[in-house]
Amino acid sequence: MDFYHYFTIGWKTVVLYLVILVIFRFMGKREIGKLSVLDLVIFIMIGELAAVAIENHKEPIAHTIEPMVILLGIQVGFALISLKVPKFRQLIDGTPSIIIRKGKIDEKAMKKQRYNFDDLLMQLRQKDINNIADVEYAILETSGELSVIKKDNKKKQKKTFTLPLIIDGEISQENLANQNVSEIWLRRELRKRGYKDLQQISFCSFQDGEFFIDLKDEKE
Repeated sequence: MDFYHYFTIGWKTVVLYLVILVIFRFMGKREIGKLSVLDLVIFIMIGELAAVAIENHKEPIAHTIEPMVILLGIQVGFALISLKVPKFRQLIDGTPSIIIRKGKIDEKAMKKQRYNFDDLLMQLRQKDINNIADVEYAILETSGELSVIKKDNKKKQKKTFTLPLIIDGEISQENLANQNVSEIWLRRELRKRGYKDLQQISFCSFQDGEFFIDLKDEKE
């Protein structure tokens, strides 16, 4: 490749970088921090356009900037409509889902969002919440972030992590071993508390000497 080829790649890269920077600034700070589905699609398309334009140095750069500007117009236009039409905003961005309500896990909401207990526990740990029993409300935002409201509990607890002993009616033998307890002990303790049918238990953990037990929703 000759010097002209390298030079073309270089100046196109600089120009497209500045164009994309301006476009993202016009989209607003919210899109940079929290990506909705629409934001993600547009960002991917803009990135692909830039990559193709840099690789294909013979194509006029205007052919790349034009669709980028169109995508910017779509984004800004949809954002303005969303401000005035709530139903349109719900259609584009979706609505937050309450995963835990008043300490009760909503399995239907989790299934609807294809959100599992591993996701829930991971995001709780990221919020520095080590015990699921401390959560009053957990809301899965449209951006995928989990917002958490903790219970007003003045009791000081040890910093341990929630290890599920039962998930969706199935006993975790690995976590039983991690807690140095047996399946016989678990079944006996649950029977004492009135839980005879493990299939009815959506989530069960034993932490800091206390059980957290959540039953499956009656209406599936």
